[in-house]
Amino acid sequence: MIRACAILLALAPLFAETNAERGKRVIAEALAAVGGDQFLHMQDRVEEGRAYSFYRERLSGLAHAKIYTRYLIRPEPSVPGQVQVRERQAFGGKRGENAILFIDGQGYDITFRGARILTDEVLERYKETTLRNIFYILRQRLGEPELTFTSRGAAVLDNQSVEIVEIADAANRVVTVSFSTVTKLPVRQSTFRRDRVTNLKVEEVTLFSKYRDVGQGVMWPYDIQRQRDGEKIFEIFSESVTINQDLKDDLFTLPANLKILKPMK
Repeated sequence: MIRACAILLALAPLFAETNAERGKRVIAEALAAVGGDQFLHMQDRVEEGRAYSFYRERLSGLAHAKIYTRYLIRPEPSVPGQVQVRERQAFGGKRGENAILFIDGQGYDITFRGARILTDEVLERYKETTLRNIFYILRQRLGEPELTFTSRGAAVLDNQSVEIVEIADAANRVVTVSFSTVTKLPVRQSTFRRDRVTNLKVEEVTLFSKYRDVGQGVMWPYDIQRQRDGEKIFEIFSESVTINQDLKDDLFTLPANLKILKPMK
């Protein structure tokens, strides 16, 4: 009886938590799980592996991928709606032969022919995907004005116990993230957006698994899968992930002599 009372007293603070307090606690535990201060001070990252694209659940593309990401120094407090990162996605060969570059609100498709400016639709999709990504939120958006974390309770997802947190910002972007109750790491996130053509709601889900320590205690998923309305559309299996590689500016700038092609239609 005494032991039972002691357990109830230990759990009492959890029972007394509001949904907002519980949500913030789960987020704090997740930040600690991915590396804490080392994660917050991660300057850049290089992911290399195999990338697959799918159409109606069938494989439609396969390429060797190398994704370079460099975080920018964010203003304090963080400015809502700004993407504070630069990214280069290289596919299929030598660096720069075939790549997508996202820098400072601009985007380019780089091939041997030159650099073609990406459409506003592609740039908007990249921006929204980035702002809603749980790892970007943990690294760049914590402390942003009007960013809220609300617990949606515990559940069982794919035979593992999870804590679910709904994250919302001032622009009504809402992301629902499931965190393992054992590792505290993100295992699934979902968000809804409007289709630009039909204006219907589309659910986008990202699954994270096969975490490894990529250096200095920073944890990163080696398997990332994206789904749209229940259908798998993309998956990357990393063979290596490294951080703090002192990535140079030339990775994220266009060569002066590179031909600029007409925007994509």
